[in-house]
Amino acid sequence: MTERPSRLIVIGENIHTTRVLMRKGPRLAVIDGVDVIKFTTVNGAEKTLTVPDSAKRTQDWEQGRVKHVKVAIDAAMQGGPEAGLGVEYLRTMAANQERGGAHFLDLNVDEISLKAEGQIAAIRWVVKTMEGMTKLPLSIDSSSVDVIRAGFEALSGKGQRTMLNSASLERLEALDLAKTYNAPVVVTAAGEKGMPDGIQPRVDNASRMVEAALQRGIALSDLYVDPLIFPVSVDTAFGPHCLEAIRALRLRFGPEIHITGGMSNVSFGIPARKLINDVFLVLAMEAGADSAIMDPVVSKPAELANLDRSSAAYKFAEDIILDRDRNCRSFLKAWRKGDLKV
Repeated sequence: MTERPSRLIVIGENIHTTRVLMRKGPRLAVIDGVDVIKFTTVNGAEKTLTVPDSAKRTQDWEQGRVKHVKVAIDAAMQGGPEAGLGVEYLRTMAANQERGGAHFLDLNVDEISLKAEGQIAAIRWVVKTMEGMTKLPLSIDSSSVDVIRAGFEALSGKGQRTMLNSASLERLEALDLAKTYNAPVVVTAAGEKGMPDGIQPRVDNASRMVEAALQRGIALSDLYVDPLIFPVSVDTAFGPHCLEAIRALRLRFGPEIHITGGMSNVSFGIPARKLINDVFLVLAMEAGADSAIMDPVVSKPAELANLDRSSAAYKFAEDIILDRDRNCRSFLKAWRKGDLKV
């Protein structure tokens, strides 16, 4: 067993335009016939942000969801009567992550628009706005290198070092950008033409990325390797694949490099997601991960050590992650019976 890291570097993932709230959840309400998102400001005031008609014409709305971060950014950027509420909503999200223990704030606006110019305008606005809201360093995240570049260009240059999320074999030019801006960088195990299948392709792809970064003069301590975490609801073998890749990468590159990943990906499509996320994070840290792209408001890093590993709920979750519960049958049965309380 790999020695568990003493400190978890949290890359707070909440300020993403992909993030959704359920229409039937406690944060959504109808007040005087108007659909609104409820939130509590940094100062403790209860506020509401109107869900615009544009959000109601989407497939997400029809399926019972609303992309609340997108709503806030749109409202703030458009400069209408709710611009201030949009800004306050984002300020609250940043403050909550900071209080939750985040070390970086990850910013992603890819779904603000289908057009590159819309994404570029949004990342510039969000970067400039967030720099004035938090003392935490930012992480600029996008599937487009052009959007990432625009985000870095928008930086004031006065804050802490900004992270680049992410570089991969299919876009090595992101490493050149990280070098230009002296940025710590997330490098993924994605291949030139797709996602890795199994343990060794993860290790091989990630190792090639590490070597490419080192060749560019990027320090090992500035690299955050993401072995890629896939949902165990699709295949329970994905859990051991990722954990074994983490062990192999830690063994190969030693203590200086960082190992991270989108931890909540593991639980997509399964109920009791927080339980699975928390158990997976504990196992990932034991395997050698020292960072996580995660929501520190929901899964609190300081509470992980207090998980009851002897509880039935923990064992049900662990069995899924370690591929001992094929098709998640026992876990789902326990969830239906209400047996997943830690």
